Amino acid sequence: MSLAAARTITSAAREVVDTALARLAVDSQKDGRIDLELMDREQQLAYDLASAASRVTAAEEMLAYGEQGEYQAQLTLAFAGEMAADLAARMAGREQTWALAADAAWHGEAFTDAFRAARSTQLLEDLGDRALRSPDLPRDLGEEMQMVRGTFKDFAEQKVMPIAEHVHREDADIPDEIIAELSEMGCFGLSIPEEHGGFAEGESENDFMSMVAVTEELSRGSLGAAGSLITRPEILSKALVGGGTDAQKERWLPGIAAGELMCGVAVTEPDFGSDVAGIKVSATRDGDSYVINGVKTWCTFGGKANLLMVLARTDPDRSLRHRGLSLFVVEKPSFPGHAFEYTSPLGGRMEAKAIPTLGYRGMHSFEISFEDYRVPVDNLVGGEEKLGKGFYLQMDAFANGRLQTAARANGVMQAAFEAAVTYAGERNVFGVPLGSYGLTKTKLGRMAATIAASRAFSYRSAALLGAGSGQMEASMVKCFSCLAAEWLTREALQIHGGFGYAEEYAVSRYFVDARVLSIFEGADETLALRVIIRQLLQEAL
Repeated sequence: MSLAAARTITSAAREVVDTALARLAVDSQKDGRIDLELMDREQQLAYDLASAASRVTAAEEMLAYGEQGEYQAQLTLAFAGEMAADLAARMAGREQTWALAADAAWHGEAFTDAFRAARSTQLLEDLGDRALRSPDLPRDLGEEMQMVRGTFKDFAEQKVMPIAEHVHREDADIPDEIIAELSEMGCFGLSIPEEHGGFAEGESENDFMSMVAVTEELSRGSLGAAGSLITRPEILSKALVGGGTDAQKERWLPGIAAGELMCGVAVTEPDFGSDVAGIKVSATRDGDSYVINGVKTWCTFGGKANLLMVLARTDPDRSLRHRGLSLFVVEKPSFPGHAFEYTSPLGGRMEAKAIPTLGYRGMHSFEISFEDYRVPVDNLVGGEEKLGKGFYLQMDAFANGRLQTAARANGVMQAAFEAAVTYAGERNVFGVPLGSYGLTKTKLGRMAATIAASRAFSYRSAALLGAGSGQMEASMVKCFSCLAAEWLTREALQIHGGFGYAEEYAVSRYFVDARVLSIFEGADETLALRVIIRQLLQEAL
């Protein structure tokens, strides 16, 4: 009955979203294509639709999970209720703009009954009770992936968690031992083909499932001290595998896979963040070199990195926008700490300083200035054939990063959830265990359903990417899971009361770390308005 009710809710919600998409698509089209200027006249609706569609898709992907047992079905129903409540709030007072018909299933008796069942406080309290007995939710992983997950779970608990607070509070470097051991475990070659020293089989679901499972467990240990170490190698490797020359693949991929070459990504600039097509950093051809000038910012791990993936303007005609951009691999020594200066023997220099952040410490995000920094022509990703196509190479590469960010969100959520469960089980309030209160159980039940949904959606996105598609789903799961992590870590901190605000408890770290998730690898608003909704509207035409 739980699963049937979840299907009823999800089907009605899908109809609501698709109807609104069809209406907005008609009003936003020009000559058979979506016109951004027309769409932006209803930007609030466009954003709400992208966010709601991501949640509805998460609920749909969770239905298969719900078929695996009673507990999974209850979690599925609870999340369907959460999704529908969010959708109702977005529509409230704006039903006309959503083109919601009077005879829509959303208004029907079947939906109303199912929605009431999903929003039942008894259901949520029962899920909270179950969480108090064990916060380890059922996972839809095969035996092989469970073994992979178990290996990195043990590593995170034995090696990462003991140093996580020190790295966070002191904004310290990630210990070299952590990087070395992850290298030995093959952590940096998960998506690199076997012929280049990695473990990817090519067009295989397992390639991306391994990355998701490993990333979640490392992020559960610490987002800043371990969970994000794989991200930049994944992005650069994807760009090289997808667009690099054979010589470039042979030159860099084995070293990345072995953990001998650490990676950074230098795309964002002080004046251009998500609006990548407007970047100013230039790369000018001079003989057998390109000369790079300008400033990149938010280059995470840029100090320790040996390789920087730099997106630069190779055509001075700025009216070309993204068509004048190319991608380079910039080599440099690895530097510890929060600042460095380097003069290249080829000519030119770079100067960098880490940006202080409220969370996500350990990785260090740098602002890097390039002054006549010379890069060999051979470092242009894809060679002359890919000149001016760097935007597309980095966009393809960022699909990996977005899925991995969702996995990072899952790890942070799981850690915060476990902390909340532990504290609720140990703390007495007014002489009664905190976990015995109905509101506490309801909070925990909602957390459990949200984590289960995000995880199910991540697994499905990994399968799609492994099959050669799934870029849209990777964007949607990133959109959903990162905002979910902000909410969930806030609730986990609140359960801790005053102690949650003290650095004595790790939940305060989870809270500030989660805040970065909906900003990097595509800010939430830009991802919704320039990636997700554009494709949804185009498909709706």
